[in-house]
Amino acid sequence: MSDDLHAAVAAGVLPAEERFAELLGAIVEVARAIFHARGSSIFLYDEQTDELVFAAVASAEERSLLGRRIPASTGIAGWVLASRTPLVIDDLENDPRFARDVAERTGYVPEGLMAVPLLHEERALGVLQVLDRPSRSRFSLEEMELLGLFGTQAAVALDLLASARRARAALDGDGAASVVARVAAALERLDEERRDAAQALLRDLERLFAP
Repeated sequence: MSDDLHAAVAAGVLPAEERFAELLGAIVEVARAIFHARGSSIFLYDEQTDELVFAAVASAEERSLLGRRIPASTGIAGWVLASRTPLVIDDLENDPRFARDVAERTGYVPEGLMAVPLLHEERALGVLQVLDRPSRSRFSLEEMELLGLFGTQAAVALDLLASARRARAALDGDGAASVVARVAAALERLDEERRDAAQALLRDLERLFAP
């Protein structure tokens, strides 16, 4: 079954993408609170444009950053995405990977950060950052593990968000994928007996469109 048709079927069963955006927002808010940090954010990697996109921020004051894009090779976030390696830096000013000009354009220049790549099924989906913890003590193994747990949650949410967007595009489009998407959406509104019949229809469609 093609990716478009997978997305079309998903359009009928996935919640609205706003739900996943809210989940990402909750993750960065909790991460900031747990680490007593000044800020936290999630970047989504856009493979088509090779850019990192602000997908979630931890405070209302930063909401204007949502949707803002930077080249995927830029700064600490770009390094973490490319290397797929968590990173802790207490002195950003003296780190050559730090893109100060980009930070200045966001309105906040951090002194230190923790960052973890968001990996799902071997794919790098984005980056989670936590900015300026109050403690300058050595980053502990327990904190690294905790940051990794937040990263795992965020990666799952990002994958679902991307699926929801593909599904919505299929639902709003033309052609076979759009038709299947509308069938899948209607499927969720049927009673159990009629839903079983509709699911059988979708399986037949899958066989029909299989390469």
